Amino acid sequence: MKELIIKILKNALKEKGIKLKEEEIENLLETPPSPDMGDYAFPCFSVAEKLKQEPHEMALEIREKIGTSPVDFESIQTAGPYINFFMDRKNLARNLIREILSEKENFGKTNLGNRKKIVVEFSSPNIAKPFGVSHLRSTIIGNSIANICEFVGFKPVRMNYLGDWGTQFGKLILGYNKFGNQNKLEKDPIKHLFDVYVRVNKSKKYEDEAREWFKELEDGNKDVVRLWETFRDLSLKEFEKIYKILGINFDVCDRESMYNKKIGRIAEMLKEKKLLRKSEGALIVSLKKYKLGVCLIEKSDGTTLYATRDIASAIDRYRRYKFKKMIYEVGQEQELYFKQVFKILELMGYDWAKNCVHIYHGLYLNKDGKRFATRKGKTVFLEDIISETVSLAKKEIQKRVPKISEKELEERALKIAIAAIFYGDLKNNRTNNIVFDIERFISFEGDTGPYIQYSYARAGSILRKAKQKDKKQSNINELETKEVGLIKKLSQFREIVLNSYKNLNPSVIANYSYQLAQIFNEFYHACPVIGSEQESFRLELVEAFRQVLKNSLSLLGIETLEEM
Repeated sequence: MKELIIKILKNALKEKGIKLKEEEIENLLETPPSPDMGDYAFPCFSVAEKLKQEPHEMALEIREKIGTSPVDFESIQTAGPYINFFMDRKNLARNLIREILSEKENFGKTNLGNRKKIVVEFSSPNIAKPFGVSHLRSTIIGNSIANICEFVGFKPVRMNYLGDWGTQFGKLILGYNKFGNQNKLEKDPIKHLFDVYVRVNKSKKYEDEAREWFKELEDGNKDVVRLWETFRDLSLKEFEKIYKILGINFDVCDRESMYNKKIGRIAEMLKEKKLLRKSEGALIVSLKKYKLGVCLIEKSDGTTLYATRDIASAIDRYRRYKFKKMIYEVGQEQELYFKQVFKILELMGYDWAKNCVHIYHGLYLNKDGKRFATRKGKTVFLEDIISETVSLAKKEIQKRVPKISEKELEERALKIAIAAIFYGDLKNNRTNNIVFDIERFISFEGDTGPYIQYSYARAGSILRKAKQKDKKQSNINELETKEVGLIKKLSQFREIVLNSYKNLNPSVIANYSYQLAQIFNEFYHACPVIGSEQESFRLELVEAFRQVLKNSLSLLGIETLEEM
């Protein structure tokens, strides 16, 4: 409906000699504070100023250019400087519900992307470290962004880029050689590797020796490489368990070490482009003229850094996928670093570098407001978080369903726990820091994932209780205010998805999901469904609500439940 209003206004403004883009008109459109003032309002202040007219006169003239109200509107009226659009609400309800129930899981999809590829790199944990809560934000946000890209018509390449190389492995190898235990490694590999890593980080006296061990790894020392491969393989098995629990899938799993042999060529290319120079024995690219500082390419001891491998991997990814866009979902602390990498790619002559985007997220914080820090041994293992959340979910379920089977309890609790964690993150703007508070996330009331799941389940309960099985669309009598509110909210779904894609921000969809659930519950309390004169129509409306909410939650990576 909003798209139709924009087109109507665009044509009318054009006749007045005012050329506005559709996006500009959309930004000006408002939702009136009361339904009596219309469903949408267009203020004429800015367009009147361009022609040096009074806003109320401009509103009258634009309304005249619009002409007869189109069939989808009850009326189009002026009120001072505003043009108010009143939708034909019955017609909107009838057409919208028909569309939702026929398109089902495809409702809201568009072909904006025209099946062009978007590489989305997300999660990307470091090998031989626990999958902690600090890795979770990239995993949750990146997964949702890939889902949204696919929903608007792109072909996403979901990529996990594992950190399996770098100076930290020198520390890990040193730590294992000094403090490692084969039995502990076999029993609980990640926990043991984490312990030795923390232990070696407690003293600066190990710094030089750790660098020497990493140099041995880069030089191909067979024993060192074998140990590194053991750490990597053990880590991959642990990560796969986590991703299975979270319901996260990747199309590609690349590793930093894949690009070790290509680093020399990158240095040669930078040298050919006269970008590389020496500074205190190290190789750098100076980006000071672009106010981006200096990017270190190779240390003075000859060991490589992230930048060299990221440049090589970006070039390789474009060769493999010819992507329309490449998205890196990585924390905010890497903002300058990615600007440097993209600028270097641009200076190397790669036009596609402008289509590389770093979308960053804020930090997870403890309840004390401080960040988690793996290096100091102050991390939270994700498996422990999931276990704790599942336990809390079980308690809530058993309050409501005391006789539930153990199998059903486990399955239901896990879905609720994942919804709690995912929504607890995604409802926030991704750039903000957030306090990771599981007890708040798992609540069945308020702005939480379980509350939204419960709203879906409640709608399902209504449909199961209904005797009405007639699939023909019913006649609509006068619509109640809460019915109109729910219909209007459902009609916004496609617009919400596009907005979320344009801003690469899943919180737009997450907040819409909560608002939709709230409006449904208001409708449910105000408008009896079963036994009412409007039963057939209201059952269709409930079914349409369930479908749109399910589509919305699926974009967030959250499953729905028939019963809570």
